[in-house]
Amino acid sequence: MFERFTRDARAAVVAAQEEARQLGHDRIGEEHVLLGCLATPSVAQRILTGAGADLTTVREVVHRGTAPDDAEALRSLGIDLEEVRRRAEETFGPGALDRAPRRRRLFGRGLPGHIPFDRSGKKVLEDALRVALSLRHDYIGTEHVLLAALGHTEGRGVRALREAGVTLDRATATDLVLAELRKSA
Repeated sequence: MFERFTRDARAAVVAAQEEARQLGHDRIGEEHVLLGCLATPSVAQRILTGAGADLTTVREVVHRGTAPDDAEALRSLGIDLEEVRRRAEETFGPGALDRAPRRRRLFGRGLPGHIPFDRSGKKVLEDALRVALSLRHDYIGTEHVLLAALGHTEGRGVRALREAGVTLDRATATDLVLAELRKSA
């Protein structure tokens, strides 16, 4: 499947791995794939930034890792996540609640430095192929990856975009992708 990926789409996948690594995550999920699209100069980046996405803001939301629904549920129980974070960092230092990266074994599940995809990350890449085929394209570009990721409406990446103030649904993104592709043709 990766032989169908454009240079930009491959760069976005590499950027997704780097985003996961920088965030200390041990798997590449669909949220990292979206960050990779946002970090790579491409059709997907133009669409995301045009919709108001900012790499730093979305990265911070993914790093926090708490969906707004979760935060609201805890708030209804009288638990303020920002206050908990502030107190933990005051007591234990900055980043005290950040997830520590798991150590990887040298033999076994992969080489050091390689971060595998989780189920959601794999699903986005598989769905990108389906999106490309539905548009009768013989390649997979960042635009296909973006549309596939936006199809995961309850995924961590889409929730992170929403929490960062980006309102972009798949239908709107499809129209923008088709307009971008017409411009470049």
